[in-house]
Amino acid sequence: MQQPDPHHTIPGNLAPHIPADLYRQLDGRQVVIIQAPAPAPTRSVGRWAVPLAIGFAGTAGVLGLVAAAVAVFDYAVRTAALIGSTTGPIGLGLSLKLFQSKNK
Repeated sequence: MQQPDPHHTIPGNLAPHIPADLYRQLDGRQVVIIQAPAPAPTRSVGRWAVPLAIGFAGTAGVLGLVAAAVAVFDYAVRTAALIGSTTGPIGLGLSLKLFQSKNK
């Protein structure tokens, strides 16, 4: 097996992006390679839109539950008012007598 020529190969992983003819011109001299840092990754729309959509959906669900509870409570109050108004004073007296405390 033939050994590679040390003057024509790049040792290790030393700046593989330097063209070979430029590397040969250096001929053992030291070189400083300045590499610009990679740009910071930006957050795509999907990365913040999905949690925002989930939050809005949860908020809408909670508001729906509150609206349903208020509607049921309103229905119960109106039903009680209707029943109370139709029985008149006799029904009120009977209710008070039935719901009085027995331990007086």
